[in-house]
Order: sequence, then structure tokens, then C-alpha cells
Amino acid sequence: MPRCAVYARVSTLDQEPENQLAELRRYVAARGWDAPVEYVDHGVSGAKDRRPALDRLVTDARRRKFDVLVTWKLDRLGRNLKHLITLLEDLQALGVAFVSLGEGIDATTPAGKLQMHILGAIAEFERGRIVERVRAGIARARAQGKRLGRQPYAITDAQFEAVADRSVREAAQALGVSRSVVHRWRLAQVSRKPLESAHQTAAICSAIPVVAA
Repeated sequence: MPRCAVYARVSTLDQEPENQLAELRRYVAARGWDAPVEYVDHGVSGAKDRRPALDRLVTDARRRKFDVLVTWKLDRLGRNLKHLITLLEDLQALGVAFVSLGEGIDATTPAGKLQMHILGAIAEFERGRIVERVRAGIARARAQGKRLGRQPYAITDAQFEAVADRSVREAAQALGVSRSVVHRWRLAQVSRKPLESAHQTAAICSAIPVVAA
């Protein structure tokens, strides 16, 4: 006899999950399964991928604490299609069957398993389309001569030198860059200039304020 778990969720605190739970319990009893472990998120939006009860459910699934997950409707698990499909694929990989009463999906049967494969194929198709669109966008940008990736700071040595007597923080604020940019420029300047003596080395190093990690 499979070990069963049920999941219910309501979006606001003034709603009660009892209607969902009552129907889920009746279904489990009609299938002749043992009383289910119940996971309930109360007052949590389905748009959130991380939810207390859902996180516990996933952890317990990985520990093989149940074999079948039953939910009232697919949108109780999530309104985000990408997250929903990923979750169902993870459950399938763990050997956990899935039942959704609202959509009539029952992955404990051959027909239900076919439905899950169709959902997975749709998700795979959508992922492929996203990759194609990203690649097409990159190719179009390159064809138009646009620079991709992180843009370099358009600050000249003269601008850096104008604030050379200021602290790293003050120089960064004046130039509108991060402190690490100023610090890297000053270190680069030190490496460019030949050092004539140990006294000069000490003087230059002491002039570079230390940036806290």
C-alpha cells in the first residue's frame, strides 16, 4: 500500500484550507490508502517558489517518506508554470506519483503517467523556445555592433588623477564608481611606475587606504 501525502494551500489568512483537506482525505480513503501526511501552507501566495510546508514536503520526498502526493488543484502547488513543472519533474525523478483532483491527473495509472510526460514535453519545448529567443537576441545585438557583457567604466586616467589625493571612498563618490574600481586603478598605477627605493615603496603603499573586506 503506497504511503500518501496531501498538500493544500490558501493565499490569505482569512481563508481556511479545510474544504481542500476534507476532499483530499475522502479521496485517499476511497483509494484505500492509509491516512495521509498533511502539508498545509496558510496565507502564502502560489507565486512564491519557497513556502514552509512545500519546502518540508520536498525534503520529505527526498527522504522517501511517501510514495504519492495528492493535491486539490495544480494551482495549489504553484501558479508559476516553470516552478510547477520543475517540481513535478523532481517528484517523478524521486519515484513519487502525483494526483491532482481538479484536473483529473492520476500518475498512479498509465493514462496519468502519459499526462505527466505531455506536461514535461511542453515544459521542455518552452525551455527550448526561450533558449532560441536568447540566442537570436544576442546574434542580433552583435550584428548591430552592440557590446555584450559588462560595460567598461568610461573614466580617464586624468579623472582618476584629479582625485588621487582623496580617500578611496571620497574618490569613488566623486567619480560615481565603486570603491573597488578606484582601489584597482591605484594599484595599477603603482605597478606601472618603477620604484627607486624602499622608502618610495613604503610611501606609495601608505598612501593607498585599505578597503575593508
